[in-house]
This record gives sequence, structure tokens and C-alpha cells, in this order.
Amino acid sequence: MSSEIPMIAEHQVQLAGSGKSFDVGPGETILAAARRAGLALPYSCLSGSCGSCKGRLVNGEVAYPYNPPSALTEAERAQGQVLLCQAVATGDLTIAIREVEAVAGIPIRQLAVKVAAKHRLCDDVMELKLLPARREGFNYLPGQYLDILLPEGKRRAFSIANAPHHGDTLDLHIRRVSGGGFTQFVFDELRLGQVLRIEAPLGTFVPREGGDRPILLMAGGTGFAPIKAIVEHLIDRHTHRALHVYWGARHVEDLYLESLCRQWQDNHSNVRYTPVLSEASPLERNQYRSGPVHEAVLKDFPDLSRFDVYMSGPPPMIEAGRRDFVAAGLPDDRLYYDSFDYAPDVLAALIRARSAAPG
Repeated sequence: MSSEIPMIAEHQVQLAGSGKSFDVGPGETILAAARRAGLALPYSCLSGSCGSCKGRLVNGEVAYPYNPPSALTEAERAQGQVLLCQAVATGDLTIAIREVEAVAGIPIRQLAVKVAAKHRLCDDVMELKLLPARREGFNYLPGQYLDILLPEGKRRAFSIANAPHHGDTLDLHIRRVSGGGFTQFVFDELRLGQVLRIEAPLGTFVPREGGDRPILLMAGGTGFAPIKAIVEHLIDRHTHRALHVYWGARHVEDLYLESLCRQWQDNHSNVRYTPVLSEASPLERNQYRSGPVHEAVLKDFPDLSRFDVYMSGPPPMIEAGRRDFVAAGLPDDRLYYDSFDYAPDVLAALIRARSAAPG
């Protein structure tokens, strides 16, 4: 006999256009209820800051009892836009939002993985290769991420950096974060063969198949990980679509897999690569473009109306891209992004450390 307590339905949500519906429990966010019902709605940060889960409220009202919908402008809220990862239904709802059918049939699982390899990609980025401990098959799509499950219910999210069928491992690019206990552990203590528990695959930052529009892929820092997986996948599929990869970093040493990017460009006529350094030294400016990476994209392509755009990286880059790319003519429904937010406890530790710093 199951010991699970059944969810008490409080309201019902209907998806406009598809006819699908699902129940929402008391205090449950709309996104959590949709995921519990097996529906694949877009999401990324789960904190209300990136806007990936944005939908339009057709009927009904919502409240935000947890985090404010900071990714929504006042104009968007006035137009009925809602963030499903934070919105709680106050009655029955009808919502218009695009589903991500590609991930719908892939089960989310918890499993044990062994650390198969550790390799320092640069001074503050470690590559981890994880192998399912029982060598069991594992399905995911390029661009998805996994959660490493820690004690006391804590989680750490990392994008899977290799496309499916690029080896048996799940590859992660982990940046050392000041105040981040888990990343310190990865760098200083994690041993080969050690077992971790993960939940995966998660996220909807996956390539949309079909069409022949050129694709711009913009990464910031370790946001390169899911972009790498998507590019590998598209190359594997022998796509004829033009792919232009922009990678923004502080200095040249932070472009930790630049040789791979140049290899893509050399081996595939439809792939171009542009590195951009935000804190370039005078010497670096002689060889590399400098400034914010999204500004380099706009300088090269001031009219984005004929493109699909994928971007992954820190929240300020994502917010700048969302604002300026749409202003440059990119249709909102052809902009896909993954925001690399800190976990709440890590962010709190960073804030405490900065507040205590002298000056």
C-alpha cells in the first residue's frame, strides 16, 4: 500500500489551444503542478529572475507569495504576462504558453553516479565526468541540466556539457565560487570513484528542430556548457543551418575550450566562432573583441528578425539579451535561454562575504 498522501486539488489550470488541464494544490506554483502532471512547460532558473517560464494569463488571477516576478516588466504584467515558477493560482486559470514537446517523454530520475574523471579546464573551472554507477542507460537532450543532491535537501544545478552519444559520461563544467561550499569540495576534496546522487534530466533549454533560419548561440562564462552540447548535437545532425557561436568571458584564459570552438569553425563551413572579452587587457584587445558579448552580437547583426537565438550564462547577460535582442527585431518566441543563477544559500553567502569585505 502506498504511503504517499494524495495532492488535494485546489484549482484547475487549462492550457489555451491544447485543451490540456491539470490540478494545482494549495500554495503550489503553476509550474510545479504542471511538472507533477507530466507537462513540459519551459523553465530555467526556478527563482523568478530569468523569464523562461513566462506565459500569458487568459482568464483568472495569480499571486506571488514566494519570490516577486522580477523578470517581468510593468508593461508585461499589465499585458497579463505571468511567471509560472512563482505564480500561485487564486482560482481556476487559463494560460497561454508554448509547450516543449521534445522533453515530454523523457522521465526525470534520481540515480547514483560515480566520478569518472576530474580535469581542470582553467584556473577556476573544473570538468567533472560522471558515470551512472550501475551503467544504466540515461536519456537526455542537449542543453538540459542535472541537480546534484546534497544533504539537508540542498541541490546544485549544472548543465550537461556534452551532447548525447558523446561518450558514456555526463560532463559538467563547474566554476569555483567564493562562498560556494560544494564547488570548493569539488576542487579540493572530491575523489575519483566517489558516488554522488543526481536528479536529471531537467530544464527545457533544448534545440528546437526544423526550419532553416540561421542560429546565434551566445554563452557567458560556464554558460558555454549547454551551448557546447547543443552545437555538438546540431553538428551530429549534419545541419545545414548557419551557426554562429559567441562566447563572452573576462579574459582569454577564461575561454577554457577555445581550441574546440576554433576546431568547429575549421571543420564545418556553416559554423563561425566569435570570442568577446569583457575585461580585456590592452594586449588582449589587439587580438580579441572587447565589451559585453550581447553588444558584439548586435553590432554584427543589428536586425535579428530572421534568426533563432540561444543564450546561456549569468543573469545580467540574459536580461540584457532579452531586452536588446527583442528590440532588434527578434520574435520573443524564437529566443531561448538558460540563466545561471546561484543557489539561494550560495547567493546569501556571497552577499555576506561582500558586505564584510573592507572598503
